Amino acid sequence: MTLEVGNIVEGTVVNITNFGAFIDLNGKTGLVHISEVADTYVKDIKEFIKEGDKVKVKVLGIDANGKISLSIKQGVAIIPKRTTRPADVEWSGQDRKKSGGSNSFEDIMSKFMKESEEIMSDYKKKQEVRTKNRRS
Repeated sequence: MTLEVGNIVEGTVVNITNFGAFIDLNGKTGLVHISEVADTYVKDIKEFIKEGDKVKVKVLGIDANGKISLSIKQGVAIIPKRTTRPADVEWSGQDRKKSGGSNSFEDIMSKFMKESEEIMSDYKKKQEVRTKNRRS
């Protein structure tokens, strides 16, 4: 694959500095700035990568002097943070059989609305008490 902005290519970490890592891309060298190593704060880049590691990087830019800007965090596939369904609702219908009743969408929604109204009512009561205490 050619080195073009937006492409994801594989390279080898050849040098690590306090501001980033230099990546060999089949004879050309690019820089991954420390801010482009991970989605979290990176204090020590050596906690994330080491020399000799094979990494996938996204080409962010190539300037007129031939300097190549790279990103490791943009070079990996984005994994959704939420991979499970809510635990309160059993979507397979198994809990209908256990309870002996029907758990239609309307029933579930009605239960949700009732619980929400109760929670909001409690919240409003607490707010009123706080307001009265401040005025006293």
